[in-house]
Amino acid sequence: MKRYAAFLARTARGPNAPPEPAWSRPARRSSGRPGRRPRYRRRRGSRLLLKLAVVGLLSLGALPPVGDALSGFRAAHSTECRVVSVIDGDTVTLWCPSTGTQRARLTGFDAPEMFSPQCASELAKAVAATWALRKTLWTAGEVTVRHHGTDRYGRALVDLRADGVPVGRGLIAAGLARPYDGGRRAGWCG
Repeated sequence: MKRYAAFLARTARGPNAPPEPAWSRPARRSSGRPGRRPRYRRRRGSRLLLKLAVVGLLSLGALPPVGDALSGFRAAHSTECRVVSVIDGDTVTLWCPSTGTQRARLTGFDAPEMFSPQCASELAKAVAATWALRKTLWTAGEVTVRHHGTDRYGRALVDLRADGVPVGRGLIAAGLARPYDGGRRAGWCG
């Protein structure tokens, strides 16, 4: 009897039909919309911890410009230009009473590029040069800015001194910058 039932089942599906699997998933009842994904429960404290971490990282990104601005406004005289922020090792943002806010390229040295590095070591040196320049300006008693004109990108060319010493001198001594008088710059990779 069992053989006869199996024969009928095979012939009802057709002679060339593959055998039926031993187990198959039961058919789903369709309500016209896709099934729900299972929800995974998170611990309650993990969301709070994630939010605190994001706020902490955002505040770390905001602290250097605030510190730059406070240091620049504190250190300069009211009639001169003031350093408002440090962009990278050889570029700063100035605020001048007559012209307002402008970017300035520091003359006499070349520092690694922060925003278009050619390799990872150049980026690491650029970050170190930026922080070294910030530290020099934050700890200086007096910051002096002298204009020398503008470059081809419209930035002011300035000689920046902290306590009477050119800021490039310390960066060159630390190996974070090179002397530069114009022309083609050497790469920082290698």
